[in-house]
Parts: sequence; C-alpha cells; structure tokens
Amino acid sequence: MADPVYVIGIDLGTTNSVVAYTEADVEKGKTPEIRVLEIPQLVDAGSVEKRSVLPSFIFLPGKHDVAEDALKLPWDEKNTRAVGEFARERGSEIPQRLVASSKSWLCHTLVDRNKPVLPWEGPEEMEKMSPVAAASVILKHIRDAWNSTMAAEDEALRMENQDVLLTVPASFDAVARDLTVKGAEMAGLTHITLLEEPQAAFYAWIESAGEDWRKQVEKGDLVLVCDVGGGTSDFSLINITEENGDLMLERIAVGDHLLVGGDNMDLALAYTASQQLNSKKKKLDAWQMRGLWHACRKAKETLLSDPEAKEYPITILGRGKRLIGGAQKTKLARDVVENIIVDGFFPVCKATDSPTAPQKTGIQELGLAYESDPAITRHLASFLGRRKEKDGKKGKNGPKVIPTAILFNGGVMKAGPVRKRVLDVISSWDKPDSQKPVREIATNDFDLTVARGAAYYGLARRGSGIRIRGGLSKSYYIGVAASLPAVPGMPVPIKALCVAPFGMEEGTQTTLPDQEFVLVVGEPVKFEFMGSSGRLDDRAGTVVDDWEDEIGEITTIETTLDGEMGSTIPVVLEVRATEIGTLELWCVSRENAEQRWKLEFNVRDQSDDES
Repeated sequence: MADPVYVIGIDLGTTNSVVAYTEADVEKGKTPEIRVLEIPQLVDAGSVEKRSVLPSFIFLPGKHDVAEDALKLPWDEKNTRAVGEFARERGSEIPQRLVASSKSWLCHTLVDRNKPVLPWEGPEEMEKMSPVAAASVILKHIRDAWNSTMAAEDEALRMENQDVLLTVPASFDAVARDLTVKGAEMAGLTHITLLEEPQAAFYAWIESAGEDWRKQVEKGDLVLVCDVGGGTSDFSLINITEENGDLMLERIAVGDHLLVGGDNMDLALAYTASQQLNSKKKKLDAWQMRGLWHACRKAKETLLSDPEAKEYPITILGRGKRLIGGAQKTKLARDVVENIIVDGFFPVCKATDSPTAPQKTGIQELGLAYESDPAITRHLASFLGRRKEKDGKKGKNGPKVIPTAILFNGGVMKAGPVRKRVLDVISSWDKPDSQKPVREIATNDFDLTVARGAAYYGLARRGSGIRIRGGLSKSYYIGVAASLPAVPGMPVPIKALCVAPFGMEEGTQTTLPDQEFVLVVGEPVKFEFMGSSGRLDDRAGTVVDDWEDEIGEITTIETTLDGEMGSTIPVVLEVRATEIGTLELWCVSRENAEQRWKLEFNVRDQSDDES
C-alpha cells in the first residue's frame, strides 16, 4: 500500500459515529489542522444531506415501510437500508425494524455475535443481521461516504488506502476488539489500528489546548477520564509524571465494561412519560413503549444540548387502523429530565459504596447485559477503590485514590448539572489535606472529541504529537494444570499464569525463558484465557494459585494442535501484543525453536484456534 495521504479517526459510537481527519505528513513546527468529515446520509425519505454526526442506527424496512427509491444514495442507487438520521427517525416509528446499540452487542458473551440476531425483537420473517455485520454496515457507509466525498477523482485518496484509527471502549476485551476488527475488514478497511475511547478524548483535549496543556496539568496530577456515552460508561486514570524535565502521560487504570449510559436514561424517561400517559388512561403496549423509548432519546439530546429548550413534545403513533387517529401526546420538561438523570444515575454516595446487587429473577430474557445498578457514581467509587495508593511498605495497600482533575466526555456530559454532581460527589470523598479540590478540565466538545483525538493519536504515532503511555488495559492469563497426583472426585487444579501484564505496549512482545511448560499435541485439548482489571501489578510469568475472586474467564479454546497423537512437548512461551489490541501466544519447543504453535482469537467460530 502506498504511503497514506490522510490520518483518519473514526469514533464508532453506540449512539453516534463521527469521522475526523488530517494530513498524514505535517511539516515540522506546523500545527496540524484536524477536520470533521461531513457525512452524506439520508435525513428523510429520498433526501440526502451532509451531517457531522452519523447516528449509529440501521433501518431495515419492510415492503411497505418506505416509498420506492426512497433509500437511494449518491454511491448506491439500489440501496435497500438506511443508516444514520433517517434510520433513527423512521426506526423510532417502527422499532421492530431498527438495529440500535449494536456496538453493545459486540461484547455480549451469551449470544453468537456472528449470527443474525438484530433487531433482537424483530419479526421472525425479516432478514436480520449479526452485531459484527451491523458494525460493518455502519463502517461501510462511512467508507463509501468518504470515497464519494474525498476520493471521487483520485483512487489514492480512498479510505482503505489511508491510516485509519478506530476507537473502542477501554473495557472491550480481546474478543470484542477482534470482532470490531472483523467488522472493519468486512467493510473493506483491512488495515486499522484500535485506540481506547477515553485516551482518544484526552488526546483531543491535548490537541485543542495546544502547548497550553502543560499549564493546565502538573506533575502529580491524576486525571480521571469519565466517558458516559449512549450505551456504556468508561473510566480511565491518567497519571501526570515528569521525565527529564518534561511532563509525561501514563494511563494507569481502566474500568470494567459497564453497560449503563444514555440508553438506560432514555428508558427511565420513557417510563416517566408512560406514567404521564397512564394518568390520562392511555396505556401503551410493548410496541409503543419501544417507540416511546426512542422518542425520549431525542428529547434528552435536545434538552441537554439546547439551553433555551424548556420542554420537548412527544408523539406516539397508534396501532393498526388507528395509526394516526390513535396517536398519543405528552411532553418532557427540562427540569424533569435533569432530575431523573442526575438523581437516578448520579446519586450522592460515599467513597466506600459499591454497586448494589439486588436478588435476580431465576429466569431472565436473553438481551443486553445491562448493569443491575444504574448509579454511575457508585461504579466510580468501586473503580477508584480498586486502585490503591502505595504506602511504601512492601506494596501494602493504602487509602483510596482520589483524582485531582476530571475530563468529561460523552453526550450525557453535555448537561452542566451532571458534571457538577460528579465533581461534588468525588470532592466529598476523603482525600489528603494538601490536595486541592477536584477540578474539571474544560473541553470544547462532547460529541466530536473521540474522533478528533483518534486522528491526533495517528499523528502522534508518526512523531507529530504527545503520546500517552498505555498498553493493555488488563492483565491477561492462561490456565495451567497443576502437576499433582490424581485424586478420585477432585478435578486437577488450574493455576493462572500471567502471560501479558497490564500496560504491555501494543506492538511489543515478551518471552518467559525461565519457565518451562508441557504442551499436549495431537489430541483435543482446551486452553482457558482469563483477564483481570484488578491485579495490575502482576508481571509476565506470575503464577496465581487462588485466582477465582480476582481473575475472570474470557474464553475457552478447544482445539487439536498439530503433532503426534498424545505427545507432550516441553515449551517456552512468547507473547505479542498486536497493534489492534489483541494477543498472540506462541508455544515454542525448547528442543527445536522451529517448532512453534500460535494461539489467537478466531472470531469466525467464536473460539481461539492455532494457525
């Protein structure tokens, strides 16, 4: 591939997607200009306009849901589905044909994410798509929009020939990252680099602040990136240190994948609106409730982004012959929306609080695994509680870490009362007497930030910007069977061997030369891969005997490695963290280094396999 002309950052969001770009080669001493792509999309039936944001919705119309030729695009006159603003609006009226929150399904371990299951409650007769395919459809629209707009007269400028950075939640595990890469490949983007969204938000702040960023933070600052988007809440901690007189940035902690965000808030608003209608003896059925859910999302976005808006009207269509005449109307007031979001999702809590875990119903619907506790402030307390300060006494854990500054990101954080509540809650927690009040690091935008930050990171990788030291967001382990005599009724204990420590940089590799293991080849075996966001000090080669409370299973690989049936081969392990955030684990024969077996995530059959 020829040298790219552009660096492109893509924020493939749960609710909205954004594309930012800049020239790949920046002259020394010049400040790069990062621009946002205006994405052509259907905004109404038969009407295409450019928007800076592409709503991450896909509408799969039935035979009579749209007029003929209503879905034509500049690059595809025979297009049969809608992506973007029209998809969101028409889909809110026919929710059973709307694919929404598909990004959240990419990390749902209880469904086959390569099987067509979306829309989840769509009619059986309709043709559905997999979560991976949904990501591909959105990315393909982005690619085609770029090529139509930016590369119409020059093949070298096509998106597939550029340096593309694609963002993912920091908490996405290796499987979800692999699935994201697969979706990009299906869209024709075969050479991409993944970047964690909170880091992208911080990069965007550095880019917008210019050289002044060094005046806004100082050595010893601990910055919390609090990113609450449409489907997820992401937390990261970035430590500000000094090296040779220069400020350095190091990502030191990443939170768990939390399925709580704008979607939950939209549903809470929908229940409030439905109660208003019920008071008028206008009960909604399940179909209408889904439409109300989507309508409340638009109400929330409008009221949080427009300070002049005091209320938002909501109309829910009737069913069948009473489609228009049976329409029901209500409205949501700004103060009601803010109170529901602030008090319901960001309640005042103590530093020692943890998310509540109510007793679960024995049988549950198979849907997205939303958090049982929607209180984001309690999740924050739990996240910070896992990251302890060292008191210098052989690693004994000291008090809870309290950030000195917070960088907010995500559409939910547009609301000033929400940001103030988070600042007030964290400031109320115990902190050293010498520490100043927790402050907000001002940002210019909450919607376009991640894409702009991804583009800036692409420049930083080329030596034209500041880089955050980061690497893997968790410590990763593989199960190793203990060498013990067999005991009737007792399974062989499995130890957890750390093969990739937290913070291991992408594009680097490590070897465990002083530890020898036995690899079974020629017959079916299984490998257990595990991860931990709490054990951040384990090094490659650390063996954990009692791990179940701190280390969680990610996936189990079942395979047969090439070799003579039933043979056991002494091996050492080599591990590589790839630039797309996944792991390659090599088992290398101690006697013959040419004999090597590679374990990697194979998303095609939802397991890992050797190659």
